[in-house]
Amino acid sequence: MGLSHLKKQKHPPGLKLRLLAADRLDQVLKGANFAPFSHAEIEDGRDRALANKLVTVALRRHGQLNLMIARFLDRGIPKKSGPFEAILRLSLAHLVFLPELGDHSAIFLAVEASKRDTRSQHLAKLMNAVLRRAQGEAHALRHLPYQALFPETLGPLWRDSYGEDALEDFADALLDGAPLDLTLRSVEPELIEALGAAPVLADTVRIDERDRPVEALPGFEAGRWWVQDAAAAIPARLLTLAPGARVLDLCAAPGGKTAQLINAGYAVTAIDNEPDRVARMAQNFARLAMTPEVVTADALAWEPAQKFDGILLDAPCSATGTFRRHPEVIWHRNAADIAGRVALQRRFIERALGWLNPGGVLVYCVCSLEPGEGEEQASWLAAHDDVVPDAIGADELPGLPGAVTPEGFVRTHPGMLVPGDKGGTLDGFFVARFRRR
Repeated sequence: MGLSHLKKQKHPPGLKLRLLAADRLDQVLKGANFAPFSHAEIEDGRDRALANKLVTVALRRHGQLNLMIARFLDRGIPKKSGPFEAILRLSLAHLVFLPELGDHSAIFLAVEASKRDTRSQHLAKLMNAVLRRAQGEAHALRHLPYQALFPETLGPLWRDSYGEDALEDFADALLDGAPLDLTLRSVEPELIEALGAAPVLADTVRIDERDRPVEALPGFEAGRWWVQDAAAAIPARLLTLAPGARVLDLCAAPGGKTAQLINAGYAVTAIDNEPDRVARMAQNFARLAMTPEVVTADALAWEPAQKFDGILLDAPCSATGTFRRHPEVIWHRNAADIAGRVALQRRFIERALGWLNPGGVLVYCVCSLEPGEGEEQASWLAAHDDVVPDAIGADELPGLPGAVTPEGFVRTHPGMLVPGDKGGTLDGFFVARFRRR
């Protein structure tokens, strides 16, 4: 059920929007990452915001919706039922968690949406029956256990690693979503005020409410800042070298860390293997008037002409630490997937070590909450003959000293609060620093 097909049909008010949202959610259920609707897809800003909200709430509440579906459908989702599951999830999310949108519209639009596809039209009565039951039990359904928000493969592991209180904080962070964090090219009080932002960490500022797109914010066109989560901005600050040092940003897209390294005065090479991501990265650098050497290549096959004084390796990872922005990611991961990423990370580390000058610095980081990709990976690297650990001190992370571990690593997570007037949480990140012998 593609978008072009939907544009050709006439629909009752609100139905086209529901079909678009169901189509987008269906793609995510099949393994795609959620891409918010653009202006080109839904021109009206209010409609676009509503469609994005419906899908986002369904994704954030995915685990609790699983419990509802198991409760109301003894046999589970019918096979070969097309968009039925996506429509049902959207409608349950609407009915239970967005009651301000109205019960009637949730049920009516769900039934009508089911009728519009030959694979689900015979299930319209079932859709109506399930939603009527959910309507009667909505109050109780709003109080399903927060532990259900996380898959069984991750929730217990996080509880063991971070504690029960942190897991509850993770749930709050998942439901709250993420504010907009910016890294400033230079800290200018008048710009911060114009943005309606507040300082968070170093040159990171936070905007928790805005009424316009990112591109319309003060300073965007002039390249005075770039979008980057407060946690994602930490690793580049920990690569402290002499001005003019040659630095490699490995797996560089979308380019925020490269911009930080250039801003710090280094000669930077940025490499990534996905042409589309590199193209977007190049657009960002053009806006920022920055000119790193940009390489489109597979780092596992590429060889640099010269070695580097420093390498920042933001390794391919499970990205579970980004669930505030990408709630679907935790449902797309399993133990085998994470194990495969751990093996891949070690290949990247081995490559990076070979490209460092003697005395050169490697900063390894992942936006993952999994110890196997973070703490355990750093322990493996510490045993490597070619490197020595370069412990990170709490004084290097002013405002967030609690993120520095006794081993000299940095561990942030979505239950950790940042300083500043805007407060709030941050992504899950792990950072370790090593020096080449």
